Amino acid sequence: MSTNRIFAARVAGCAVFDPNGDRVGRVRDVVVVRRATSSPRVVGLVVEVPGKRRVFLSIGRVTSISAGQVIVTGLINLRRFEQRPEEVRVIAELVGKRVHLQPDGDEAQIEDVGILQTPVGDWEVSQLFVRKPRTGGGPFSFGKGPTAFVAWTDIREGGERPGEDQNAEHLVETISELLPADAANVLLDLPEKRLVEVARQLPNERLADVLEEMEEDDQVDLIEALGDDRAADVLDEMQPDDAADLIALLPEARQETLLELMEPDEADDVRALLAYAFDTAGGLMSPEPIIVSADATVAEGLALIRKHELAPAMAAAVFVTLPPYEPPTGRFLGAVHFQRMLRYPPHERLGALVDTGLEPLHVDASLQDVARTLASYNMVCLPVVDDGHRLVGVVTIDDVLDHLLPDDWRSTDAAPVTSAGAAREGASNAAH
Repeated sequence: MSTNRIFAARVAGCAVFDPNGDRVGRVRDVVVVRRATSSPRVVGLVVEVPGKRRVFLSIGRVTSISAGQVIVTGLINLRRFEQRPEEVRVIAELVGKRVHLQPDGDEAQIEDVGILQTPVGDWEVSQLFVRKPRTGGGPFSFGKGPTAFVAWTDIREGGERPGEDQNAEHLVETISELLPADAANVLLDLPEKRLVEVARQLPNERLADVLEEMEEDDQVDLIEALGDDRAADVLDEMQPDDAADLIALLPEARQETLLELMEPDEADDVRALLAYAFDTAGGLMSPEPIIVSADATVAEGLALIRKHELAPAMAAAVFVTLPPYEPPTGRFLGAVHFQRMLRYPPHERLGALVDTGLEPLHVDASLQDVARTLASYNMVCLPVVDDGHRLVGVVTIDDVLDHLLPDDWRSTDAAPVTSAGAAREGASNAAH
């Protein structure tokens, strides 16, 4: 095995391969155990295997860590990783931690952790890469402050001041590069206190995207941990239907508090959705469909669906109505699917291209009726109208699936592949 010093930030994200060269997963963290008189001992790695399950890989199974890859031997224990009280995750809990440097007591922040294999074959923490505060920038203005390599025995933990959160810059950067669903998994794998610290440092828009990918209980726990002002800002950035679903889970007193703090336009959309039963077309819909007049052209319609912020299902069609063109609109005339727009010249009027065979959903249509209609028409979105046949929103297939799947579908373990593309049931390492 390589005896070079390895830094945890470089190990995180490395692909893990078995001796045959088959990819097993990807490293997400390094697990260490503190010792009373020496630096922490490395006990294993947290590895994400197919199915987004995170499992423990004993460091004794690792035969090589080099060139951006980790080689292992034996089989992978497929049980989900559960952190023990004595264990510390380097990326999740040490990186960003504030400490005091000995003997002078100077404050610093851990930016990376080096691990090294000892002559007897064990792995331990060898060095810490730390950053001191900027000169004249205040005690916690680390930024571009000077850096240094120090031994574990040269630090004293407990550098945080009362009421001040551990810096989560590195995790925030990592989460910013992930898909929302993956970012949600990373957050939920953190200890509760660390999860809240990282969430508080995420931009409102990013935290909104991540919240939308969590289960209801996790959403409520996280939104409850945020102050009212911050929670309202995050809800403003969520899709109105997702924000309404989340607010509906909160106590009535906090519902009204958050709605009062939200931007008026966003709050109005959420209030409108809360008026419908959650399992009806009205409760499922987004109140922000792409609405155009009959005189709009194909070129205008295509420009509208090109907007970066639109979800693919929302961009599948534009909807033609009489004025006014804000929900509730004038009378609904029909939908024009984006594929149909692609078949006509840019100057063609959209009013001439409406799909007259597509019946809109009524706001009171049941979840089963919505699902049945989507399947019957092979659609990914459907218009929703009120009693006056005015367009009030659009239901997308992802909204329907969220309600049809079991409540715990996001955390249901898939059978991950451990080697050579085949799942090995019952495979187990030494118990962790």
